Formats: sequence, C-alpha cells, structure tokens
Amino acid sequence: MRTSRSNTGWAFAAVAAASLLVGGYAAPAVGQEAPRSEAAAPAKATPAVSSPGAAAAMVSPTANSTTRAIANKQPESVQAMANLCGAGYVLQYAEQLPDSRRFGTLFTYQKNTSPFSSCALFDNNLGTAKYMKLTLCPNQLSKPCSVDEGTFSQYAGPVRVTDGMCAEVTAIMKNSKSATTALIDRRFAVPPCN
Repeated sequence: MRTSRSNTGWAFAAVAAASLLVGGYAAPAVGQEAPRSEAAAPAKATPAVSSPGAAAAMVSPTANSTTRAIANKQPESVQAMANLCGAGYVLQYAEQLPDSRRFGTLFTYQKNTSPFSSCALFDNNLGTAKYMKLTLCPNQLSKPCSVDEGTFSQYAGPVRVTDGMCAEVTAIMKNSKSATTALIDRRFAVPPCN
C-alpha cells in the first residue's frame, strides 16, 4: 500500500494522465480495459473551458453549477482525475472541502454505460501529507464498499463501484490517523439522486 505521493510525482502523473487521452476520452490504465459494447452510446458530456493544446475535461450534462465552475477553473485537475478513473467517465460532482478554504477537492465521476459505474477521488490541496480516507458504497447493502486510505500528499482514490447510481461517498482528512479532530468529514449521495 502506498504511503504518499510527492508533488513531483503528481506533476508526472498529470502529464502522464494527459498523454493517455485518445480522441478526447481517457484511455484506461493497463489491466483496466473493459469490453466495449457496440450498442452502447457514449456519454454525452460537455468539455470544460480549456486552453489550446490542453485536454478538455468532460462534464456531465446533469452536473450542477458549482461543479461546472470548478471544472472551468481547474480543467487540468479535472481531466487528470478523470484519467485516473479510466475511459468513459465524466465529471458528475465536484466540491471544495471543507469550504472555500479548499483543504481538499472531492471529485465524483460516472460512466453512463452498462454497467453504470461511479468513481471518486479526493484531492489533497494542502501540499503536505495528511491521513485521508475515501469510501464509495453502492446503493445496495449486499455489495461491498470501495475504500482507499493512508497518508497521502496528493490524493486518495480512485475508488469505484458498479451499479453506482446514488452511491454514498465519504471523504475524511485528518492530520494523522489517530487525530481525534477531522479537517474534513463529508458524506453524501453521489448526484443525481432523489
């Protein structure tokens, strides 16, 4: 299990992730390739604002205005995180945590092809290693949650679940695993969910 990601590693990962783009979609990492159904239509998403030569971050048409604002402000981060989820994922929800101080940013992505899947990543925006725990649980009690936890300087995740409609995500950040006070403790159902 990894214990941290250095800032140099993050820059390398962002460049490597951007280079994985094929035709505007993220290419899956080795071993994450999934069979493609000829009948499945690609998810309709809109690119966030991007500069010439930069990869456009794909945003779900049902994403809220806050998510769209984050995608427009941070298109490279949004795209790098999408690449970590794999091919076909579009940004569904993004939130700066715990508030405008932005200690971390939580990203949730969805793949709207069968089987419907959700993916979450929790970006550490503090620049120093913190204990982070990211949990994504399907909306079915009989299926297991996906968890990534440890001391990370970059991000926790990706965590994925299939049948991810209304999955529950929990993002926790503390100075250490044993700390009694959390810097971030956020739990919610992945939108869109009634």
